[in-house]
Amino acid sequence: MSDLEKIRFLRQQVEYHRRKYYLEDAPEISDAEFDRMYRELEELEKAHPEFHDENSPIYRVGGVALDKFQKHIHTVPLKSLSDVFSFGELEEFLSRTAGCGNYTVEKKIDGLSVALIYKDGRFVSGATRGDGAVGEDVSGNLRTIASIPMTIPYTGYLEVRGEVYMPKASFEKLNAQRENAGEPLFANPRNAAAGSLRQLDPKVTAKRNLDILVFNLQKCDRSFETHAQTLDFISSCGFHVLDYRVAQNKEEVEEEIEAIGRERQGLSFDIDGAVVKINDLAMREKIGEGTNVPKWAVAYKFPPEQKPTKLLSIEVQVGRTGVLTPAANLVPVNLAGSTVSRATLHNIDNIREKDIRVGDTVVIQKAGDIIPEVVCSVKDEAHFARLVYEMPAVCPSCGEKVIRIEGESKTMCTNSACPAQRQRSIEHFASKDAMNIEGLGPAAVKALLDSRLISTISDLYTLEEGQLISLERMGKKSAENLLSSIEKSKEAGLARLIYALGIPNVGEKAGKALAKVYGDIERLFCATKEEISAIEDFGAVTAECVVSYFSHPQTRMLIEGLKKAGVKTKEEPVEKGGAFEGKTFVLTGTLPTLKRAQAGALIEQLGGKTSSSVSKLTDYVLAGEEAGSKLTKAQSLNIPIIDEETFLEMIEKAKEQSKNAD
Repeated sequence: MSDLEKIRFLRQQVEYHRRKYYLEDAPEISDAEFDRMYRELEELEKAHPEFHDENSPIYRVGGVALDKFQKHIHTVPLKSLSDVFSFGELEEFLSRTAGCGNYTVEKKIDGLSVALIYKDGRFVSGATRGDGAVGEDVSGNLRTIASIPMTIPYTGYLEVRGEVYMPKASFEKLNAQRENAGEPLFANPRNAAAGSLRQLDPKVTAKRNLDILVFNLQKCDRSFETHAQTLDFISSCGFHVLDYRVAQNKEEVEEEIEAIGRERQGLSFDIDGAVVKINDLAMREKIGEGTNVPKWAVAYKFPPEQKPTKLLSIEVQVGRTGVLTPAANLVPVNLAGSTVSRATLHNIDNIREKDIRVGDTVVIQKAGDIIPEVVCSVKDEAHFARLVYEMPAVCPSCGEKVIRIEGESKTMCTNSACPAQRQRSIEHFASKDAMNIEGLGPAAVKALLDSRLISTISDLYTLEEGQLISLERMGKKSAENLLSSIEKSKEAGLARLIYALGIPNVGEKAGKALAKVYGDIERLFCATKEEISAIEDFGAVTAECVVSYFSHPQTRMLIEGLKKAGVKTKEEPVEKGGAFEGKTFVLTGTLPTLKRAQAGALIEQLGGKTSSSVSKLTDYVLAGEEAGSKLTKAQSLNIPIIDEETFLEMIEKAKEQSKNAD
């Protein structure tokens, strides 16, 4: 893999896991693994300035704002901090800032960062951090947090930043309630706090017992000389303020960090490190800010807690995309505030590298205080007499032969009819970016499977109104709407269909490329690995996944069922020399009548393409209501901004020109 390919791969991975962490509150990897990946990308981009891309995730701060809340543009950006993981790395920061005065050392709360705004002594609004520049207005939910004062003695303009968190006791109580109700559990207090603050109904948030600690003054009519003075002032206004200590030198900074580490487990809330900041505000101005992080502060991250326990067995789970993941069943042990009886083993390469065998004493940790994982096994005398673990040769769910892709650590089942993949595969098939079948969410799919009305994707197209009405919570109108949406999905097109099939490593972009090259799904049954690898941005791994998927007899049965139902399996030809040929559009906000996917399809039919981010290469920004930071960036770059009416006029004009040319 070339450095450019590695950079592209890491950009995609970092952005994906950033979204899982910040937006969906469902992290899939540890903080340590994410940090390693992020640092590798940083180093590669630093070494190759010729590959600079302003949309790279290293030039972004955090998560992105959800559409369900009003956007809030921060007057002062809510930036993140540079992380250090050892006193050696910390010393680099302290040496660089030597002579800048003393430091403050504070606990780093593991919660959700928010900005609170006050005018005339009253709370007027509050927003999440979002991407640092644009967040979500969650004022109504913040008003339910008892420790946030609604009125303060100071009557000038005041904006402060704090960390919303869920106390450990509240987290345990909430998860116990969810377990009794059969609902999925939150991974940790941080995820619980984020999920609670993003509830559309403030009544739900009010029941979650959230709290806040304020740690920074963002903007104020008054002036101050030090950070410590601002914290004391904020405290005098009635806020719960984060404890801090002023340290005069390196020894005192390290001493305070160690003290925070010792009291970590006894705190009523989660922390994942300590924050060291230059205290002198004028000196901060002099030192300045980086693109995403200030140069006058760092976050010292604590290493994860580790404990030994016994490995009882290894269980293999099959995910939606067919990846087989080994998990360790353990003798239960208390770790980082919760009881752990299972831990991920990631993949067979990880098991072999660490030589982990069933029956071993293993050391586990909650990397980033989120996902339990096995760090190593204890190599005692009995270890070497135990069997070396091997992944199963067939899928534990469907019995089909699994594949191990060359150069990859993943073991996969590519059988489209695999029961373990069935529900999530159907959910993916129906999702907005795939076949866009409205009303067919997780609950509806589960109900259809449980009632045995469907067993495969193609069965969706045989459903009748009477069958649907028999389901719980499915009335006549809902049934009609669902059937209408299923019927409409038949016209989704080949590109969407290929993506909807859930072929491992094949996303929306790859689906479009395959549709463009092959034009008919039938041709994919004959496609070779070499042919597919030759497509731009395709590699051997994705090519092998596609070939393997279309080699199964179950896939042939599925496609025949879809064709029989009338699902479009051929690509509509793109208009050559179309009005939008060579033009790039960025879509933002909510359009009056068109959905983004519909607008995107119209653009592509006329030879244009869509992009998810604004750059100097963007030709038009199609903006609707509640357009956020993309609109702001387009304005700063003087890129033409059009509304839906203008867009539709451009299409009509293009059609007229095409008709006259004929």
